Amino acid sequence: MFQRSLQGSINSNTMRKNKRNGKCLTAGIIIGTLLTFSMHAGAQHMAFTTKYSAVGINGKGFITSIRDKQTNTEYNPKGLSSPLLTLEKEGKNIYPAKAKLQGKQLKLTYPNGSVATLTVEQKNDYLRFELLSLFPRNGVDNVIWGPYKTNISKTIGEILSVVRSDNFAIGILALNDNTTSGPPCNGDMYQACYIIHSPDPVKYPLPAHLKEGQRFRIGGDGINDVAFYSHPEEYYRYMNGNGASLEPDYGSSIVLHSRDRKKPYTIFYPHFNDFPGVKSPRHMELTPVDVDYIGSAIAFYACPDSLGLRTIEQVVKNEGLPYITRNGKWVKDPSNYQTDIAWSGPHDSLVSYAGQLGLKAVQDEGLGEYYTNPANRWGDKKVTLNQQKRPISDLTALTNKEGIAYGLHTLTEFIQPFSSDVHPVPNDGLCTVLKTRITKAIGANDTLIQVADTSYLNEFGGWDDNKVNVLKIGKELIRYKGVTTTKPYTLTGVERGALKTNAAAHNAGDQLAKLQVNCYGGFIPDITLQDDYAEYYAKLLHDGGMNYIDFDGFESFTYQGHGQYSFKRFLKGMFGHLEKMGVPYLRVMGSCVFEGNWHYMSVCNVGGGNHMFDPVNNKWGIEGKDIRYSFNGSYFPSTFGIQNLQRDWTVQVIENLQCKSIAWDATYMLGLSQDAVEKRTDKQAIFKAFRTWENAKNAGAFGDALKKEMQEEKNRYHLEQLNDDSWKLYKVASDGALGSPQTLTRSKAG
Repeated sequence: MFQRSLQGSINSNTMRKNKRNGKCLTAGIIIGTLLTFSMHAGAQHMAFTTKYSAVGINGKGFITSIRDKQTNTEYNPKGLSSPLLTLEKEGKNIYPAKAKLQGKQLKLTYPNGSVATLTVEQKNDYLRFELLSLFPRNGVDNVIWGPYKTNISKTIGEILSVVRSDNFAIGILALNDNTTSGPPCNGDMYQACYIIHSPDPVKYPLPAHLKEGQRFRIGGDGINDVAFYSHPEEYYRYMNGNGASLEPDYGSSIVLHSRDRKKPYTIFYPHFNDFPGVKSPRHMELTPVDVDYIGSAIAFYACPDSLGLRTIEQVVKNEGLPYITRNGKWVKDPSNYQTDIAWSGPHDSLVSYAGQLGLKAVQDEGLGEYYTNPANRWGDKKVTLNQQKRPISDLTALTNKEGIAYGLHTLTEFIQPFSSDVHPVPNDGLCTVLKTRITKAIGANDTLIQVADTSYLNEFGGWDDNKVNVLKIGKELIRYKGVTTTKPYTLTGVERGALKTNAAAHNAGDQLAKLQVNCYGGFIPDITLQDDYAEYYAKLLHDGGMNYIDFDGFESFTYQGHGQYSFKRFLKGMFGHLEKMGVPYLRVMGSCVFEGNWHYMSVCNVGGGNHMFDPVNNKWGIEGKDIRYSFNGSYFPSTFGIQNLQRDWTVQVIENLQCKSIAWDATYMLGLSQDAVEKRTDKQAIFKAFRTWENAKNAGAFGDALKKEMQEEKNRYHLEQLNDDSWKLYKVASDGALGSPQTLTRSKAG
């Protein structure tokens, strides 16, 4: 089904496990050449160096210096230090007391008697730290890399654990799937919030009643995208994670951690949403996973900010992290940022329109949301060609020939009640939040069900208060409303054989499990069934000839309580299956960007319309502003979301849309349908204007200084193409008059 003309690749390094066995000798030799020592009061001080920086660690295992080698600027806050590796047990941190280079290994000793053995490698652009062993473990739940303090505060990259000034960037990157963003917390997902942080104190000064670092709830009810975003002021900074934090007293901190997931935990779920109108969180007993913190590894980089993304690319390539390319370039390279199409209606003109506009990716919005269903994979998802309903593969046979990636708007792993994983026989891999047992045998018609304990059974629904309470016993699902609080504990409001399952008799002592429910009134796979879903999606994409996917509901991976690890496990599995099937490229779009999916994602064109960006007035919406600051801080493109071609749009509005997206390095989807386009009398002028800007963007004709000028809200432009390599750019006055042109030319890089 796939055509190699897509010119993309899923690098084989993407699937490679980062096992470091057999490399201790090499690490030891490198350490011997890396370290310089000076003795102060009997303590060993170590200096680890890269091309750009020097990192000092004292005899207690604390970082005391992060220095720019070129300018000699110190980025460690004066008088402060940071633990290289922190241990955490039952919510309490344990810091190293002694660091010693012993042979080929760096050993950290802790007050609880544990000794951590690390290797350190210099990789020219970065330092590589790996935990080889922790003995004795003494019940340690997590190891924490950091938090590492810096005196940088301008740009906080909370998604990717990086902080940036105009001149320098300091960050840490997880090198294996179970090393994840932030410090440990419930479900390993940070609670989204607003903080007060001005991006430019001169241009956006704080009012007297606010101060840097103040925290505010995000507002809304979570029902739609807009509900998450409630503050238009530039100094209200939406936080999408906790991999980096603003620290007003000294600057910022960055942190990663790794959890022993083999242990059972009871958490509050979800921790990551904080809507004033939602009564959450609720208890959840996590299902253990066979991974822990031994082998946890990070890359520590400190370099000029202009080289930050390039340095990350080197880490990704060197360490075998997911490295997705298109047209020979990494998808994170700004020169690879592309506009996509959001399509609706009959598909006859789709390939023609995409060709005229110069666009290479299509999300089919008109087919509606796709939910998994093993018994009926395609459901009603058919395209319309020549007024006939046809299989999706008939369309992709056409799009793939033109190098156009096509795909569906999915709801990821939100399982709906109509799925064959729910009825007639519910899958044993449905995610649960608690387990208890019935104390008396019941027949198929009995509604008086007694349980061994209340086990949080009086907590109902999910984080969105959707009132869905479903239990699984054997191969039957049961709805209920609550449980009595005195013995014998008895379920109330019982409905047997719920959701088209079959009621059956059950014995005393049989397990009764409460299912995790999603915000769409359905369910979630557990971490093992999720592995099957990774293969499910890979086969769906392959068999449909699709090389684009929108994972709306990307946050569905948080429902199992394993945070970023769940994202990574699913995506690695899916990409691994795609590689085996010979799929050369997959463009991944989604509803959110976290540390767990950052490497795999090409774009995040979430939201849309004026809530994101208003191209008529050149104004950012609240959601667009919030996402811009968050994404850009972590080297990910901002977005205008879906911008549907409006009936009253002029050619100038199209030029505004293209101009501002280029200025901000923003992606978006242009919403099109045959009906909307063919009703226009200016169709050709609209297409020509759009394509002119697209050609100039792809040629690299816009320099940084010009982009900065184009960002100004009041500035409007008109662009004319002279030939394949040059364009004339005019400023447009408020009355439509054109100013003096400047000539733009194809850059060498373009």
